[in-house]
Amino acid sequence: MPVVEIPVEKWNGQVHQVKLGGVGGRKELIVGGDNTLPFLKFEGTVPHRPAIAIEVLDYTPPNWAEPLVKAWGDVLKSPVAWAKKAAEYGANAIALRLRSAHPEEGNTGAEHAKRVVTDILGAVDLPVIVLGPEVAEKDNEVLVAASEAGRGQRLALGDCFDKNYRTIGATCLADGHVAIAKTPIDMNLAKQLNILLSDLGLTMDSILMDPTTGALGYGLEYTYSVMERLRITALMGDKMTAMPMICTVGEESWRQKESKASAGVPATWGDQEKRAIIWEKLTAMGLLNAGANIIVLRHPKTVEDVKVAINKLFA
Repeated sequence: MPVVEIPVEKWNGQVHQVKLGGVGGRKELIVGGDNTLPFLKFEGTVPHRPAIAIEVLDYTPPNWAEPLVKAWGDVLKSPVAWAKKAAEYGANAIALRLRSAHPEEGNTGAEHAKRVVTDILGAVDLPVIVLGPEVAEKDNEVLVAASEAGRGQRLALGDCFDKNYRTIGATCLADGHVAIAKTPIDMNLAKQLNILLSDLGLTMDSILMDPTTGALGYGLEYTYSVMERLRITALMGDKMTAMPMICTVGEESWRQKESKASAGVPATWGDQEKRAIIWEKLTAMGLLNAGANIIVLRHPKTVEDVKVAINKLFA
């Protein structure tokens, strides 16, 4: 019987490796380094598995869906207790969202951000990602404070947009952190922001890309196609599209009506908790297959199931 040879694609490029943590007793997390498409180990090298970060807010979330509130319980009242519980659930990193700094939420400032980041760093030994409220002026204020609190700890700070990349990028450069470059779902804009951060002096191993996450039913296929193009272009040798990608899956999945609605929906939608977890899981798995290196999740059950899926894909 003739032997059928499986065609193997060989690429010239490689995704840059980025390290978080690994300083002063903090656990190390390295992502990237792939020279093939996601999970295709038979075609090349995939040195590091995708990482799972669990999102922690700096205040009690006022409008989270009931399944999330039930899953986390009283730890939602304390970022430190929340981070510790996230570590118990197997997070590879903590993604601290300084949401209370939003002008329409609590409008907190630098002192609050510095205190929360210091407390989190003292409570867990995982790498820490710090995300602002996504209002450029407030991001500048609280992320600079977070950077000072974690100087030398190799945090990831975001998000850098076209409006504030100079401030956040320079802060990362000064304090030894990683910048998260966030752009609307567009390959050319993502590449351009990487170039701008590189021109500031940040090295390729100090930039993560956030291409903006579209959840299942709300732009997932568009996000997938842009991420896939970024990854293929990187593997073809374009170093400015070769930064590892981070996706805020939990935030996007749990703000959709399919996850939040518990009443007034068709009976065919089924149980809210099961439905919402499926929504987060499918979004996560889609983007992992598109090339995500770090996914930020919310529900512990999603974390558990996605870890199982990653293990099977690497088996």
